Amino acid sequence: MLVQQIINGLTVGTTYALVAVGFSMVYSVLELANFANGAFYVFAPYMVVLLYASIGWGFVPAFLIAVLATGILGALMDRFILTTIRNHKAQTSSSMVATLGVSTVIINGLIAIFGSATRSLPNAVNIGRIYIGEAIMTGNQLVIIATSVVIMVVLSVIVYKTKLGSAMRSIAQNAVASRMMGVNVNRIITITFFIGSVSAAIAGILVAMYYGSVDTTLYTTVSVKTFASAILGGIGSIPGAMLGGLIIGMVETFVAGYVTSAYKDMIAFIIIIAFLIFKPNGLLGHRKLNKV
Repeated sequence: MLVQQIINGLTVGTTYALVAVGFSMVYSVLELANFANGAFYVFAPYMVVLLYASIGWGFVPAFLIAVLATGILGALMDRFILTTIRNHKAQTSSSMVATLGVSTVIINGLIAIFGSATRSLPNAVNIGRIYIGEAIMTGNQLVIIATSVVIMVVLSVIVYKTKLGSAMRSIAQNAVASRMMGVNVNRIITITFFIGSVSAAIAGILVAMYYGSVDTTLYTTVSVKTFASAILGGIGSIPGAMLGGLIIGMVETFVAGYVTSAYKDMIAFIIIIAFLIFKPNGLLGHRKLNKV
């Protein structure tokens, strides 16, 4: 039973971590809470439902197009909405409200097109099961865990080992100095939104595959879990987002397995409140110094 709960917790936790990484990437560059991240998480599986389950395309092309379309949507949000707000020197809260507005438009658009009922997504993974003692890891769980881990490693390499990542980190330190050094700040920020949206899209599709369905109510749930993961790990910290997502997934799985599933969604709120009170910088976050 314990091993089975660990497998289930890792399955859920790695998807939370993947979304939280994209969220933290944006926050680390702009100090902006991107509330559209949850909408992108839901938008991508609906695209797969349309292309794969309704139109009849193959799963792989449907997956790739859905992920790419979601990434482009995130980039367009920054290019045409958030960049304009930044150019007007508006406060960060204005951009945050704008992302909330975009998420509302996306979710209501999905409801208008697909309806509010849950839509099914046929299982596209048929690789059998792995038995670990009495515990079972399904093909979907293996794909979710492996894919999430690989993508998080790739994102970490991008952030810490590439010129693009150096540009992101320099903007996070000082956007004005980065611009003076020749960094195209707006382009780097747009690319960051693209990557963050792609991460959310992949996680959303993986979870829809796991449960065999998707509905728009997932938006609220994943938004809270993502925020909780980022706060727990240290908001703006990529490794912290990974750790936070895994912990949230494991804790809620154990609560659902050993206590009751009625309380599992409450865990995220408890963690947010507790860490904001006792450790606002999170497990791996650092206190921000005000430079004068």
